[in-house]
Amino acid sequence: MKREFKTIGLIGKPKHPETTKTLIALHNFLTEHKYKVIVDSRVSQDLDMDNIASRPLMDLGEEADLAIVVGGDGNMLGAGRVLSRFDIAVIGVNRGNLGFLTDLDPEAFDEQLLGVLQGDYISEKRILLNTSIYRYGMLKATNLAFNETILHPGKIPAMIEFEVYIDNSFMLSQRADGLLVSTPTGSTAYSLSAGGPILSPSLEAITLMAMFPHTLSSRPIVINANSTIRLVVSLNNEENMMVSCDGHVHIGVLPGDEIIIKRDKNNLNLIHPKSYDYFNVLREKLGWGSKLF
Repeated sequence: MKREFKTIGLIGKPKHPETTKTLIALHNFLTEHKYKVIVDSRVSQDLDMDNIASRPLMDLGEEADLAIVVGGDGNMLGAGRVLSRFDIAVIGVNRGNLGFLTDLDPEAFDEQLLGVLQGDYISEKRILLNTSIYRYGMLKATNLAFNETILHPGKIPAMIEFEVYIDNSFMLSQRADGLLVSTPTGSTAYSLSAGGPILSPSLEAITLMAMFPHTLSSRPIVINANSTIRLVVSLNNEENMMVSCDGHVHIGVLPGDEIIIKRDKNNLNLIHPKSYDYFNVLREKLGWGSKLF
């Protein structure tokens, strides 16, 4: 059953003139159509408008029915990691480059957005990864990833050693520049650049791919999204390492640490205009050929 949107949250990149322009246009459009509008407090001052209701992102997630994220996929990733814990729908206006996650045209959003607000939209659940670092059996850090979690040497490329377990079953030991664990959403991000498979967003799956492995037999593997991945970092590693979540959050890792990666209990409720077609997006963004006949 389609939900009714009454309170709309606006989110965007601070101090970005083009984003600010779009946020102002959205605010005017929504208020003209009698919607209650809340602006993320990080960008509310950029709008330089009177009588704007602003809230921190966490409060916006609790109050709004729909969040409109203006920017590129990176902005959507940051907002998505926070908003996934709330009962809120999320849609994007593309002010970035590729824009796999942001559908609306910043210069002509009116018709499509009005259709969405009237219930004419497609909804899908996007999974996130919950990543935890354990040291001597004690939890040291935990964070979320919308696209991918990566174990890597840090700033200097170097070979590292680790073991991979799936649901407590030993899968392999690996010497590589790291390991990339991707959601279906992330399969068109860093994973794609590294040669990984593209996964349809509706798949309940996670991809594991060694980065520049020291063996010719290493291949990406796709596992069930409900599996638990455990990485054991070898004591033979001489350098400190890092785990990165979506390239935004970086957590230090030491030899002997264990990393647990599993599907988060929350999903992001991502919505699209009714005209949205995932394979059309792939053709446009990746330059695939059009129909021959």
